[in-house]
Amino acid sequence: MNPHELTGQARTHVVTVADPSCTLHVHAVAPFMNLHRAARADGFDLQPVSGFRDFDRQLAIWNGKFSGERPLLDAAGCAIDASQLSPPERIAAILRWSALPGASRHHWGTDVDLIDANALAPGFRVQLSAEEYADSGPFGPLAAWLGVHAARFGFFRPYRGVLSGVQAEPWHFSFAPVAETARRALDPSVLRDALASASLMGKEHVLARLDELHARYVAAIDWP
Repeated sequence: MNPHELTGQARTHVVTVADPSCTLHVHAVAPFMNLHRAARADGFDLQPVSGFRDFDRQLAIWNGKFSGERPLLDAAGCAIDASQLSPPERIAAILRWSALPGASRHHWGTDVDLIDANALAPGFRVQLSAEEYADSGPFGPLAAWLGVHAARFGFFRPYRGVLSGVQAEPWHFSFAPVAETARRALDPSVLRDALASASLMGKEHVLARLDELHARYVAAIDWP
């Protein structure tokens, strides 16, 4: 991937899939469809609620959380008041759950947030919370199935709360053969260039600590 593809500023590396509806890296489509078929054979309707996400979408998420217009959560998933936090504290709070624009693995089209549509009760609103993927949660059986089978198709959980600065996300799966190449290519200089002209809230604080933030929240993942 070139720098614009790595940072979500281009879409030349992704294609749109009709069923299940998602946008993925061109080389992740076939493996994901194989995973989807295997899940369906075992009774799951594997659906991505998020696949490719571009830079502008990630920027809107970031600015919404920094300003307090979007919910900001602590490590336990409880809401916190952004107005009570200093800019560095807001940045740390956002990065627990959301990536910097230009640094999201979703930019690569290799990463998907997965649910089991067969487990949705009428009117259920998916939150992507740890409780939903616990043994007793609606997506607990899917989480267990993916833990056993995802690796056969090249997918793994990059955020398990062990090495990564990001909190554990049992719903987030990444296609390793492409994503690892992208992770290595997305160095701080590429990210800095992507952020240079962006209307990023807290930008001066982010750029002052970009190497540190990159090391903790981009370079550090939980390996397969």
